[in-house]
Amino acid sequence: MDLGLRGKVALVAASSKGLGRACAMGFAREGAHVVISARNADQLADTAMAIRGETDSQVLDVLADMSKPEDIERLVATTVDHFGGLDIVVANAGGPPPGYLSSLDEQAYLDAINTNLMGTIRLIRASVPHLEARGGGSIVTITSAGVKQPIDNLILSNMARPGVVGFVRSIATELGPKNIRVNNVGPGATNTDRIRQTAEASRQRALDEGRDPDEEVRKRASAIPLGRIGEPQEFANVVVFLASTAASYVTGTTVVVDGGRTQTIM
Repeated sequence: MDLGLRGKVALVAASSKGLGRACAMGFAREGAHVVISARNADQLADTAMAIRGETDSQVLDVLADMSKPEDIERLVATTVDHFGGLDIVVANAGGPPPGYLSSLDEQAYLDAINTNLMGTIRLIRASVPHLEARGGGSIVTITSAGVKQPIDNLILSNMARPGVVGFVRSIATELGPKNIRVNNVGPGATNTDRIRQTAEASRQRALDEGRDPDEEVRKRASAIPLGRIGEPQEFANVVVFLASTAASYVTGTTVVVDGGRTQTIM
């Protein structure tokens, strides 16, 4: 299937590793020009080199921190200056740290809201005029399966990311007449640094409570109907599809990519 992405300009935020990197690689494989961003210059350069080495797509790497409004504005402006426009935006940011009510202070909540909710809102607000100037476009936010069913030990993510879903559902109605589609994609357990971080936190909690930590990790995988942790490219395939013209009649929705783990009906 031709996804109609060749020559399109796709900005993928927080994309030097993990799900963001997989999405950037996915767009590049489809022939899109890709803009990647991250806070770590070395990781960003490595990712840009990897994409160029595997594809013939143009890649622009921009240092940017999704918690800083000025960085987000500069990221979008640099994209438009370099490529002459913008067609696709993938709003992403590193997940907030794991934790429970008793282990987190107020600043942790404010940081999660600033990065994971406000970072997405700022990126979309900065991008929409440029998408509109192209006659339309697509926005995809990377959220979490926790927006459907809260995930244990991830109270900050469970708190901030549903706000993104509410925001997206609201603006989908507003932006539809401008031919701008906007959707959410929520990953479940996927083989990234993030899953390893949360697994280690779960192991430590099990040790503290006198339970077998290895058994806790095995239970996590066995609870997934497909019986395994997902791979980043499997997630990226859904993001790339939703951003493409092949999904031209899909907007305002949330797709969970979690091997069937989420148990909610809607």
